[in-house]
Amino acid sequence: MTQKKPYTHKCRNRRSIGNCIHTFAGVQLRAECSRQMDQLRIKNGPAYEQPTAVPMLTDAYNLPAKKVVHVVGPIVQYRLTPALEQNLADCYKNTLDMCAENELKSVAFCCISTGVFHFPNRRAAEIAVTTVEDWLASHPGKMKRVIFNVFKDEDKKYYEELI
Repeated sequence: MTQKKPYTHKCRNRRSIGNCIHTFAGVQLRAECSRQMDQLRIKNGPAYEQPTAVPMLTDAYNLPAKKVVHVVGPIVQYRLTPALEQNLADCYKNTLDMCAENELKSVAFCCISTGVFHFPNRRAAEIAVTTVEDWLASHPGKMKRVIFNVFKDEDKKYYEELI
């Protein structure tokens, strides 16, 4: 069953939810991310950066979870475009696909790209909810619980309107 109520994260003294995740997971998470990126750079060249919407899976270490899915969201520099909207939808879809492939039955999503990446919060919430609902409808039984973990009261309001 999908959780219908967004959860407001309590780590308000950090710059982003990603920083909170890395802080509370412990140094082991940063070390594993570094090892995985080193391996990808060996394979793809020293300038390799993780592409937008391509998730990476790590252990969760000190977090109350089995795994952490890391995904680079789209960056809105000048204006929102259909391609950026599709990239954001792909972040959610590809993450859900990775969870299903790894037999993970629950996932908590932060508001991808809405912070320092400047994706408009309301539109990001619309894309997140629609993409997740569509994925769940086309993959019955693959996911037991999806949580939208919001960082700001503004986002909580949008998700409560949409869910």
